[in-house]
This record gives sequence, structure tokens and C-alpha cells, in this order.
Amino acid sequence: MYLLHVYVSIFIRYCLSDHMKTIIRYLRQEIKLSQQDLAESVGVTRQTINALENGRYNPSLLLAYKITRILNEATYGEDKDSYLSIEDIFKFSDDDFKN
Repeated sequence: MYLLHVYVSIFIRYCLSDHMKTIIRYLRQEIKLSQQDLAESVGVTRQTINALENGRYNPSLLLAYKITRILNEATYGEDKDSYLSIEDIFKFSDDDFKN
């Protein structure tokens, strides 16, 4: 489990460049969770998960929290010290905060 956490940390630093908005797809695939299963777990459509993974949709805070919780529980179980934060999974550009 420790090696997975190290690998995820390295991957996060690489992926959270300007090339990706989230690491949902990577984490979901690592735990062999389909888009449909994740969508059902958090109460959205599969298309919403697809849009999130492709950086075409910014989630509400509640949805980001739900996704983070589901992915953490499925990846790390009871090892809460290894849990990723919302900021680890979702990256917003400065343009997202402009009025």
C-alpha cells in the first residue's frame, strides 16, 4: 500500500500540470472502478464523470468531496493518513476563479 501511495504522489505531481484538470481517471482505473460505478456512487451520470475526467466540467464542492471520499475509501480503506485531499484530485486554473 505504501508503494501505491508513493506512486500516486509522483503521478499527481506529473499530472497536475496544465495538461490535466483531475486525476479521477487514473485513480478510478487503478482500483478498477468503472465510470458508471463511480457515477452511481456519487449520484451523477456517467457522462458527468467523463466530462470531469476530460476537464470539461467543474464540479460543485459537494460533488468533489463525494468523489474524493469514494476514491480514497476504495484506494486506501481505513488508512486515512494516506487519503488524498480534494486539491490532490482536482486542480483548478487561475482562470476558474476570475469573475
